Amino acid sequence: MEKIVISTPKAPSAIGPYSQGIVANGMVFVSGCLPIDMATGNLSTGDIAEQTRCSMKNVAEILKEAGSNLDKIVKTTIFVKDLANFAAINAAYAEFFTAAPPARACVQVAALPKNAELEIEAIALV
Repeated sequence: MEKIVISTPKAPSAIGPYSQGIVANGMVFVSGCLPIDMATGNLSTGDIAEQTRCSMKNVAEILKEAGSNLDKIVKTTIFVKDLANFAAINAAYAEFFTAAPPARACVQVAALPKNAELEIEAIALV
């Protein structure tokens, strides 16, 4: 089995010893994407819905670099600091999946890198 490292300047670079994404065995594994605004290089200052959109756009860029897209996602995980934001996150997330959304988990965590409010990771077909 071949493992291909995915890297694109159109999504936030890794802030540790990991890759933005890996392609292996017909699957793309996208590392957790923070809501980094690529125009500024900083965390999004928008509300939680805008931060969700920002993270999803970063996931989409990594998938695109891997030869995949959002429609091919089979599983996502959303890590969020406050589950009170669940409804707003869901509404923004749903904008990216108009039909047949992927399997998903959403869990509250104590903290995230760069003190972000959420992080989204994904697994997709190539």
